[in-house]
Amino acid sequence: MAERKQPLRVAMIGYKFMGKAHSHAYRDLPFYFDTEFEPVLQVLGGRHREAVEDAARKWGWREVETDWRRIMERKDIDIIDIVSPNNTHSDIVMAAAQCGKHIICEKPLAMDVPQAERMLQAVQHAGVKHMICFNYRFVPAVAFVKRLIEQGILGQLYHLRATFLQDWIMDPEFPLVWRLRREVCGSGALGDLMAHSIDLARYLIGEISEVSGMLETFIKKRPSGEMADGLRAQADGAGLGEVDVDDAAIMMARFDNGCLGVFEASRFAKGNRCGNRLEINGSKGSIRWDMEKMNELQLYLEDDPLGIQGFRTIHCTEEIHPYSGRYWPAGHSIGYEHTFINMVNAFVEAYSRNECPTPNFLDGFRCQQVLSAVETSSTEKRWAPVG
Repeated sequence: MAERKQPLRVAMIGYKFMGKAHSHAYRDLPFYFDTEFEPVLQVLGGRHREAVEDAARKWGWREVETDWRRIMERKDIDIIDIVSPNNTHSDIVMAAAQCGKHIICEKPLAMDVPQAERMLQAVQHAGVKHMICFNYRFVPAVAFVKRLIEQGILGQLYHLRATFLQDWIMDPEFPLVWRLRREVCGSGALGDLMAHSIDLARYLIGEISEVSGMLETFIKKRPSGEMADGLRAQADGAGLGEVDVDDAAIMMARFDNGCLGVFEASRFAKGNRCGNRLEINGSKGSIRWDMEKMNELQLYLEDDPLGIQGFRTIHCTEEIHPYSGRYWPAGHSIGYEHTFINMVNAFVEAYSRNECPTPNFLDGFRCQQVLSAVETSSTEKRWAPVG
């Protein structure tokens, strides 16, 4: 008889795009990872009961709740998972920490740096485990890049180029959803897309010391509307509203270790669905990675003999590659959803060791500092220090 695992009871607040991704990760974790604790999908929270009940049926949640404050009072909840819009993160985190709940929160952590700092202080004071959902750290190829850098295979690092390009809001008739309203999301492509690139840069290279940024909004007004499934939306007929967040963001950066970085995030890059890409150049070699080919890594090493030097393609599905041994035989690719499974496993493993997982709210706070510096630089047209 299989040993019975200890339950780790989850309440998730929010139920759309990220809710689907997180729910799948909790359900599939025991299928791939042998953990001491097993997530239990206890309560799914959201404002609209009928929609929440429908999501709960599809994804396997036991109960639903339309007021997240009532969830905090429950004794049968260990983890609060926050996948609701950005302007709700702070209130939920503060309440969860006060009630002694462990917390997983989608990025960006907060609306601004002071709010992020208060959230970080709250979880540290409460002594609860906390994680922020920078899921691209958990792509096997990206984690393998981290290993190559730590082993010194790329040598001294000189350059990082990062892009995160999409095209899903280019139609001027695409509605003014919450992701395009500053009071709800805090920023546009900057916080939604570049936040991921900033986190990967910090994870792989180190801290960013100063930035020069530029923000642009191409379509100033849009018809009112709401998000639907995924990245779709529909207008509600309530007229036009002002877009007050950026459609595109560009950043130059200096790292503490002397490396230089160039970043671009845009929702107006026609033909790019998830153009999350990295290139890192070092004294001994370079790497290239593209999320749309997430299992592949391009590697150049100067020690290769003359005549056969060039970027080679590594398919990061061998058992030697991070996480890959948990899934399929070599050459059998995994997908976007597995980044969340790997992320949840990192939380559960840290929880079982009574440690705080990474990335956590400190990483979220550091990222928020960079985002703020980009906005300062864009507004004041100068280089801005981080922190």
